[in-house]
Amino acid sequence: MDDPTTTDVRELTTDAEFEAAYPILRELRDHLDRAGMEATHERMREEGYRLFGRYDGGTLVAVAGVSVGTNFYLGRHVFVHDLVTTESRRSEGHGSALLAFLHEWARDRDCETVELESGLWRDEAHRFYEAVGYEKYCYSFTYDLDAEGRGG
Repeated sequence: MDDPTTTDVRELTTDAEFEAAYPILRELRDHLDRAGMEATHERMREEGYRLFGRYDGGTLVAVAGVSVGTNFYLGRHVFVHDLVTTESRRSEGHGSALLAFLHEWARDRDCETVELESGLWRDEAHRFYEAVGYEKYCYSFTYDLDAEGRGG
C-alpha cells in the first residue's frame, strides 16, 4: 500500500496506470476522445514514447510523456511531448518536481538537453517553464497536409 505522506515519480507501464493517467492527459489533450488517445498512445509507445507519473500519497497528480532522440541542433535529447498536473493540484510543485526527475532521467541517458513545445496561447505555462529554467529559443511551425486538398 502507498504511504500517504510520500511523493514519488515512476514510469507508467501498465494498462491500469495508463487508465489512471488518461483523465489528467485529457486536461491537456482535450481534442482526443478515449479511443483516439489509446490508439495514439499505443503507436507512440512503439516509437519510443515513455509516460511518467508524479504521485502524492499514492494519488497520481501529474504526468509527463517523453521520448529520447538525436538531431543536429540539440544532440542527444529528451523531448517532453506532454506535461500536465491535474487542475486541482496545480501550483503545488508537482510539475517542477516532475521536470527535475526528467532532467536526471535525461542525464542518466547521456542526453545534453531537455526540450518541449508549448502553444502560443499558454502564457501561464510559459511563465512556469521560464521560472524553472527553460529558455524560449525558437518558434515551431506546422504544415497541415490534410489542408492541401482543401485549398490550404
